[in-house]
Amino acid sequence: MSKTWLITGTSKGFGRAWAEAALLRGDRVAATARNLSDIEDLVEQYGEQIFPIQLDVTSSQDCFQAVNAAFEYFSALDVIVNNAGYGLDGAVEEISEQEARAIMDTNFFGALWITQAALPHLRKQGHGHILQVASLGGQVGFPGASLYCASKWALEGMSEALSKEVRPFGIHVTIIEPGGFDTEWSKGSMHHARELPAYHQEREQRPVTSESVTAGDPRASAKALFAVVESETPPLRLLLGTFAATMMPKVYAERLQEWKAWEEISLQAEGK
Repeated sequence: MSKTWLITGTSKGFGRAWAEAALLRGDRVAATARNLSDIEDLVEQYGEQIFPIQLDVTSSQDCFQAVNAAFEYFSALDVIVNNAGYGLDGAVEEISEQEARAIMDTNFFGALWITQAALPHLRKQGHGHILQVASLGGQVGFPGASLYCASKWALEGMSEALSKEVRPFGIHVTIIEPGGFDTEWSKGSMHHARELPAYHQEREQRPVTSESVTAGDPRASAKALFAVVESETPPLRLLLGTFAATMMPKVYAERLQEWKAWEEISLQAEGK
C-alpha cells in the first residue's frame, strides 16, 4: 500500500533523495524546504502528489502550522521524517554561543517541534512512524564536530524515550544513523567556526573527516527507509552505509571492555 510522508529539508541531500524515491513509487509527500524554488521541479512533475511547504524548522509556530497544513491537505500522514539539519566544524573551544544555539535550534529543536506537532494527529489516527535522522555523531563524539554531535546525541536521547512513550498508541520511532554519504552535509551545508591556532595540530591529525570516509549514494539509501516503514517490527536504530555498519560494533565492544575493566570501581561507588 502507498504511504503518505512528511519530510523536512527536501531541497537537497537525503531529504531530496527520499522525497523523489517516495514520489516515484507512487507515495504522497508533504515536502518542506526553506526555499520552495528548490523543489519546483518536483511539484511540476508530480502535481497533487506532492504538497510543498515553506518552512524554517527553528520556528516552533511555523512547524506546528506546517504539520497541521499537511494533515489537512492529505487527511492523514503515515511517516514523519525529521531530516532538516546541518553540520558545524569546530572544536568545543572554537564554537561561539550563537553557533551553538543555532545548530541546536535546527538539528534538535526543529525535530522536537515537528514531532510535538505530529503526535496528536498520529495518536488520533492510531498509527504512524517517526524517522529521526541522526548520525554516527549521535553515538560517537568526533573531534571537530563537538556541537554537531551534541545536537544529534540530544535527538537520539529524546527519540529513544519517545519510542517508549508512544508505543501504546501504535506509533513507531526509528533513529536513522548514516555514515558517509555524498550529500551537501560536508559541502554547502557545513558551517565553520573560527579556527584557533592551538588546535592546528589536532585538526591535522583527526582520524575521521568528511574526505576520509567513502561516500555512499543517498538515493540508494531510500530502499533501506522503505524496508523500515514497511516492517511490522521496525528497529529503534538503523545504521546506514558500510562505514556505520562496520564502525559501531567496534565502538560498542570498546565501551563494554572499558566498563568491565572499571566494574569493581563502579560497584564500590555505592559504599556497600
